[in-house]
Formats: sequence, structure tokens, C-alpha cells
Amino acid sequence: MAGKYAPPGTIAAQNRKARHDYSIEDNMETGLVLTGPEVKSLREGKGSLVDAWAGERDGELWMFNCYIPKYAPAKNFPHEERRPRKLLVNRREMDRLFGEIHREGVTLVPLSIYFNKRGIAKVDLGIATGKRKYDKRQADKKRDWDRQKARLLRDHG
Repeated sequence: MAGKYAPPGTIAAQNRKARHDYSIEDNMETGLVLTGPEVKSLREGKGSLVDAWAGERDGELWMFNCYIPKYAPAKNFPHEERRPRKLLVNRREMDRLFGEIHREGVTLVPLSIYFNKRGIAKVDLGIATGKRKYDKRQADKKRDWDRQKARLLRDHG
């Protein structure tokens, strides 16, 4: 049974588009409240953070629109695939995040869900501001130039 799942410390779901669409100012590790079949589904590497976001609801921090598919062998314990999931943070960190959220143009974006060394599901949450179209183009140009520069240095170095 140990070979069936990914080892601890591996990424279960990742939001690759977030780094393209947002400028990440800071990262934070948070806990995640899941049911048993959701954990099993994530351990199989299923799940998606595309269009997922985090926000405040009733004075607590929640993650919305995260897709975790149903775990087929657990058909007697179904779960809603896109339900809001509670994020676990300290009160001081939560107050800081709420202060950041209420600033103009700042949002909380889940960057990845992974299992730490103890096998507990964690969310890498990014404090982000949205990029404009020209910012994205500049970032693409810089990335292409860096690749080309590395190639030139490697070949002619």
C-alpha cells in the first residue's frame, strides 16, 4: 500500500497559472480541513486549484472553488467537489491576512496543496496583486531573454 500513493512532501495540486496572472508578494503555509475521501483523492494526485481563491467568511479564512474529485472506492462517503474548505491559521496571522485583503487590489491565491513530512495536507497561500497585460508581456520578454542569455553563455562561454 505504501507504493500506491506519492511520498510525503510532494505536491498534490498546483496552480501554475497564478504566478503568470498575479505578482506574488508573500507566501504563507496554512493547514486545510479535509474529509477522509478528499485526502485520499489528493494523495492520488487529483485535484485542481485553477480559479481557486481564499477569503474571509464569518471571521474565518476559507478557500473557495478548489476542485477535489470524488474518491471512487469511498462511494458511501461522498463529498461536494467544489465546497468551501476552511484554512487553519493562527489568530495573529489571520488578522494580518484580513488587513492585506482589505487593501485595494490584493487577493489571496492558493499556489499549491502538498503533504508535509508528517503527511498533513498544507496549502501554500500567496498574497498577490493582479498583473496587467503589459506586465505579463514584460515578464515573458524577461524570461525569454534570460533563457537566450543562458544559452549564449553556455555555448560561447
